[in-house]
Amino acid sequence: MRYCAKCVTPDTRPNIRLDREGVCNACRSYESRGAIDWEARAQAFRDVAARAKAGAAGYDCLIPVSGGKDSHWQVLTCLAHGLTPLCVTWRPPGRTALGEANLRNLVSLGVDHIDYSINPAVERRFSLRAFERLGSTAIPMHMALFAIPLLLATRFDIPLVVWGENSAFEYGHAEEAHTGFRLDASWLRTYGVTHGTTAGDWLAHGFTPKELTPYFGPGEAALAAKDILAVFLGYYFPWDPAATRTAAMARGFVERAEGPRTGLYAYADIDDAFIAVHHHLKWHKFGFTRLFDNLSLEIRHGRITREEAIATIRAGGDQTPQADIEQWCAFAGITRDRFEEIAERFRNQEIWRNSGGVWRLDDFLIPDWTWT
Repeated sequence: MRYCAKCVTPDTRPNIRLDREGVCNACRSYESRGAIDWEARAQAFRDVAARAKAGAAGYDCLIPVSGGKDSHWQVLTCLAHGLTPLCVTWRPPGRTALGEANLRNLVSLGVDHIDYSINPAVERRFSLRAFERLGSTAIPMHMALFAIPLLLATRFDIPLVVWGENSAFEYGHAEEAHTGFRLDASWLRTYGVTHGTTAGDWLAHGFTPKELTPYFGPGEAALAAKDILAVFLGYYFPWDPAATRTAAMARGFVERAEGPRTGLYAYADIDDAFIAVHHHLKWHKFGFTRLFDNLSLEIRHGRITREEAIATIRAGGDQTPQADIEQWCAFAGITRDRFEEIAERFRNQEIWRNSGGVWRLDDFLIPDWTWT
């Protein structure tokens, strides 16, 4: 394993490349922000909002929301531009009480809202099958997050869909084709965290088309026929987790009093207990954790140094979300031993070495790490 010379991202992370100076493309993408004319981008969003308002008979934009701090920022930004949004949430089966409270707070900002629940029996089977087949519990979640908003936009004739952060830009790619405008099938295959699969690919694995209806989405032809524009708000305005947190907390958003579920932030991934399980599996497959992602963002924003980030990883030690894994196992109907058995099948043995029954990363960022 090799690590970025500027942040703590390893080259095992999907879509990450290190250049000749040892710097990752995510850091290079962040550096490219300095050349962006943000006032021109802000004007471009004003134009997008004006186009949506002129072309809508009812709602002029749809905002996919979880109730988190980014969702609050998306809603507040759209309302500030005079848009009349319909907010839509895929209801996670592991929703927390705090997640529910924050979602209710978001709705109170002044929006109509749909809380879309999928048959839990289908979600349970799909999540377990995705874990068994591809080592990811969250493939159904990511499919639903993108498919349901687009499906409802076509049904309600809403001309604009507004997402927040563009993960392709924040975690590696500065190309204009992936920084702002239409979110298409190519983007979803590469960055949608579905292992390149679509709902149709799962029909051969024990599911019917009717069961997977919420995961299919409307298709690009339907979006084109309705002239629906799907954009990332982070293209038009500099996305910064600290700034969106400040905006959200000023309007009633509440973070976890007991600290982060996993990673660095007490305000992240708090609406769904199962998302921590998805992040935990990065350890087996890529040799890093949610904490590495969060710290790398903080380095890029100039709030900490690389040395401070490494010290934080050392002090944090093992961050396995034990309670969340147990809760997901209860949901999926398997034992913890079965969970570990499946997870071990996806351990990347190009980077992991077993010595005396203990797995180690030979090239780990912290040489004196305590392996357990």
